[in-house]
Amino acid sequence: MEERIIVLAPRGRDAEVIGKVLEKNQFIVHIVEHVNALIRAIEVGASAAIVAEEAIGPGDLTRLASWLEGQEPWSDFPFVVLVSKRGAVKRQADATFSDLGNIVLLERPVNVATLKTATVASIRGRQRQYQARDIMADSLRASESLRQSQAELLNLNEHLESRIRERTLALAQANDRLMNEAAELERVQKTLIHFQKMEAIGQLTGGIAHDFNNLLNVIQGNLDLINILSKDDAVKRRVDVAKRTCQRGAKLTGQLLAFSRNQRLNLAPIDVGQMFDEIRELVLTSIGAQISLQMSNEKDCCLVMADANQLEMALLNLAINARDAMPSGGELEFTARRAHTALDILPQGEYGVISVRDSGTGIPSAIIDKVFDPFFTTKEVGKGTGLGLSQVYGMAQQSGGMVQISSSAEGTLIDIWLKLAHSDGVAGSGRAPDRTALSYGQGTILVVDDDPAVAAAMVEMLEVLGYTVKAVNSAVLALEAVTLDCPDLMITDYLMPGLTGAQLVEQVNECQPNLPIIMVTGYADMHAIEKVLGKNKVLRKPFNLQELARAVADRLAEVKH
Repeated sequence: MEERIIVLAPRGRDAEVIGKVLEKNQFIVHIVEHVNALIRAIEVGASAAIVAEEAIGPGDLTRLASWLEGQEPWSDFPFVVLVSKRGAVKRQADATFSDLGNIVLLERPVNVATLKTATVASIRGRQRQYQARDIMADSLRASESLRQSQAELLNLNEHLESRIRERTLALAQANDRLMNEAAELERVQKTLIHFQKMEAIGQLTGGIAHDFNNLLNVIQGNLDLINILSKDDAVKRRVDVAKRTCQRGAKLTGQLLAFSRNQRLNLAPIDVGQMFDEIRELVLTSIGAQISLQMSNEKDCCLVMADANQLEMALLNLAINARDAMPSGGELEFTARRAHTALDILPQGEYGVISVRDSGTGIPSAIIDKVFDPFFTTKEVGKGTGLGLSQVYGMAQQSGGMVQISSSAEGTLIDIWLKLAHSDGVAGSGRAPDRTALSYGQGTILVVDDDPAVAAAMVEMLEVLGYTVKAVNSAVLALEAVTLDCPDLMITDYLMPGLTGAQLVEQVNECQPNLPIIMVTGYADMHAIEKVLGKNKVLRKPFNLQELARAVADRLAEVKH
């Protein structure tokens, strides 16, 4: 019952439509007809409520506010309120529903993805409240247990003076236990609050990266087409400048996705000593001659599981941060060792720990808890994006490890904990070969993307490569085209209204199991994709013309063989 979503939208078929959308996304939905039924349903158990603004009158709002005031201390029930898109009406709704406290206002008409995102966020917040409730209950039970122990001790002291020493010792043990439990409770609460904050920021950054990647993909595609079609050298030079800027934007979105754990890493055994050798010259160039550099690693900590590109970027980010903390010069040390974790947030076992230590000015204690937040920076405007340490945090988390930081006036130490690779693993760079040759071909390709700009850019790129292309903007139309037109290849976006790209692939595999498919995505649930993808390829946005040409040629060649 506590997992239900309560829906109150009495006008027309709003409630029925919302219920069907949520149930398609595996939510448990309970529809009510008036506010009293809403309150009763919430009291029985619910994770969130989706309410249409016209369903709440002044008297209803008073009853809801009264009920909310009587919530348990751990509870802050979330509401998603559907309001009109007009500015004046929205401002009035903002003021009207502010008494409800924990609300999210969604403007109509509501996008399915937006509704799903808001619902997931509300449910996650409610689940954290349930966890807080359980923690408080455990604390109360511990307090009651201590009270009972103290009462028993007093009773025994009144009748058996000979047992004073024994019972005093028992009391001391009980008190120690309570203090330990109180300390553990405080630690768990801090961890919970930090996790909630990072999870919320991760959801936000993942969404931003998705939209930004779509924009970059359109720009990148058109720049490639201009570069091919134009004969003007001046135009080509300007195109090269714009393409380099797109690559910088792609790097930023990659850091955002690494932080939000929505970027799929290519985990492989990495020889830390070899990587130290490979990046030494680049680090020396980045930090300057005033800073001395030392790199060393233990022989029994040579292989860790990581994405080579992401790990290299993380080490360079740490080197640049250390350089900025030592404007007058200093010492920078990279070390790697094997260690056994004693931390609750990591599974017990052996890990490889890469440590980066500098002799800089250190990080003030007031901001040390914020340094891994995206866009947080102490540098001047234009001198930093605030994504360096967040990329380090995201890379370690997604690789199954973690990051620790400690700082003082003598410098800063950052430890990156990564899983050890098996001893029989083959170390490598983990990088894909750099294939930039443009592959032309023939055949019919079906493009499925709900964004007209992205679809148009992809169609033009494929036509330049020699293919015949048809574009549709939904999974339903794609299923019809697969049956009627029998294309040689289908390219589909992942995140679309209605059926996602992964769901479309499942249905296409049933009717056309031999049709090669490429899925493009700027932000995807890789677990959902892996269930249906099989041998089909994933192409991440933003991609250039060479990457698209190679992906199409590879998929068509696989089918021929």
